[in-house]
Amino acid sequence: MSIRPARVEDFEAIAAITNHYIATTAIHFGYEPVTAGELVKYFGGKHPWFVTTSEAGEVLGYAKAGTWRDRAAYAWTCELGLYIADGARGRGLGRALYDVLLADLEQRGFRSAVAGITMPNAASVALHERCGFTRVGTFVDAGWKLGAWHAVEFWQKPLARVQGEPPVLAEGPRH
Repeated sequence: MSIRPARVEDFEAIAAITNHYIATTAIHFGYEPVTAGELVKYFGGKHPWFVTTSEAGEVLGYAKAGTWRDRAAYAWTCELGLYIADGARGRGLGRALYDVLLADLEQRGFRSAVAGITMPNAASVALHERCGFTRVGTFVDAGWKLGAWHAVEFWQKPLARVQGEPPVLAEGPRH
């Protein structure tokens, strides 16, 4: 297993992993499958994406950061997403991906990261606790999927604690 920054050619596999969760779970609130072209629009700039791959180079999962809210004052907080291929879960890939992503975000100058977890999801709650996130609130009946209402818990992790003026956020490569 290795972890590296995502590349444009990874997005077919990233879309396939995402589409599994869209089609079979309430973990992802999408109703319709996504394409690699749709996802790649969010790739690059100040929000990193990482993939974990098998020895043969197959993408087994990904972790990404993105805009939490659009207003300028929120720029130093990002929202995370993490998805592992169905057959690769339970191997510690999520923790390894989050460790790399969180270290990269802190190096770029982000102040905090937030994550939403569709409930119930004991594995995701345990992962976020192990990675130093704190539960900050729950939105009850936030989404309707697969014939039921689902709550979403939000979790937050402090990152860089620079005092005074915020840093200019570092940009990653544009693709």
